[in-house]
Amino acid sequence: MSQTILELLNDLFRRWCGESIVSINKLPASGSPREYYRISGTNSTAIGAINLDREENEAFIEFSKHFHSLGLAVPEIYLVDLEHNAYLQEDLGDITLFDYAFKVRDNGTYPDVLITLYKEVLTELQKFQITGAKGLDYSVCYPRSSFDRQSMQWDLSYFKYYFLKLAGIPFSEQLLENDYSTLIDYLLEQECDYFLYRDFQSKNVMFHHGLPYFIDYQGGRKGALQYDVASLLYDSKADIPPAVREELLEHYIAGLANYPSVNAEKFRESYYAYVLIRIMQAMGAYGFRGFYEKKTHFLQSIPYALNDLKWILNNVEFSIKMPTLLKVFKELLKAPKLKRFQDKGGRKSTLTVSINSFSYKHGIPDDPNGHGGGYVFDCRVINNPGKLDQFRELSGKDKPVIDFLDQQNDVNEFLSNTFALADMSVDNYEERNFSHLLVSYGCTGGQHRSVYCAERLAEHLRESQNVRVTLWHRELD
Repeated sequence: MSQTILELLNDLFRRWCGESIVSINKLPASGSPREYYRISGTNSTAIGAINLDREENEAFIEFSKHFHSLGLAVPEIYLVDLEHNAYLQEDLGDITLFDYAFKVRDNGTYPDVLITLYKEVLTELQKFQITGAKGLDYSVCYPRSSFDRQSMQWDLSYFKYYFLKLAGIPFSEQLLENDYSTLIDYLLEQECDYFLYRDFQSKNVMFHHGLPYFIDYQGGRKGALQYDVASLLYDSKADIPPAVREELLEHYIAGLANYPSVNAEKFRESYYAYVLIRIMQAMGAYGFRGFYEKKTHFLQSIPYALNDLKWILNNVEFSIKMPTLLKVFKELLKAPKLKRFQDKGGRKSTLTVSINSFSYKHGIPDDPNGHGGGYVFDCRVINNPGKLDQFRELSGKDKPVIDFLDQQNDVNEFLSNTFALADMSVDNYEERNFSHLLVSYGCTGGQHRSVYCAERLAEHLRESQNVRVTLWHRELD
């Protein structure tokens, strides 16, 4: 972190609470270039935000003040310095709906306590969408003031160019565009005078003092209610079972009785058309971030999105005709380039990938299967957290070390390259019916960098490949 940012945040913090910063920690990055810092003084805490996109800052701050004035659950904005692209906001902690769901799910099933929590979130969402829309200044919306034809066309083109084409799916450009127009015309016929959150996913719901709070609504605009419900219930990595999705949808529709101006039947009728455009927008993002930018953790969401498409094709009959678009979805489910992202609940691969971490002081691990080959990756190119006192007794499985390494620019580049090689070998080995692949990560002590990288590869393969994965940290075990 540069001294300039530290000085800026320290000045803002002192102006807000009269204290100097005692501790400051950069929070893990997400998909955006915004930077967040958890700041603590002697008696006060805040989140410092740095974002070079002034228009986005203005939208977030204006929305936050409006929602907060209505008593809606959003972080309070403490102090703003738009000239330096910075502001302070309330610290809501670290627990998101996604984190909680991941913790309490039992072998993929959603327990009653989690379903109840989702219902509470959906009820709160209606307040934002309907009550929160009244008196909102849509002139600050970024980049569009409504989810209009232009916005929808952008999303559909995003899907076409960054997912379909990169996945090698053949299609007629004109016929697909014709179906896009049919879909957009239908969506724009629906009631579109509400606040559309735009990115309403489980990672944007925080739990603070036992209550759900909403964050990251700076992309909000005027639009239809259905889109945000689809965003939450078809949040790919949340992996909500279809029966639970339907139960939550019925809960949301029942709650519309509290808002007589909303036509619940029209909502239900057009709901799955909005599910489609939301899934396509998300898949465009997975393709751009994963295939194009090589940020492989975005590829981990593809299996869930494909499963969602499969369920829709098998269970939903649309009132509009979109033959080319539906054909494209069917082609996606059997595309050779997406083979490794297909239903993980199907036939298990006969291939086992053994992943090791080790210390070069004790030599490179042997292949116990006797096949030889595989990969050995030298993690000593990565900045070593073991040199810092606060990490010395920890390992690459501990959250402080993970957070530290997540922030290093060279780590994601290093991992992306190793993941790409592992994926290439897995695809090839499966086609040739090989039984084993060995991948080892080494560093100086076998405690921090190699352990972190081995854990990340194991997570990546379990999410995106249909193989058995074993993991051994030689120096730790």
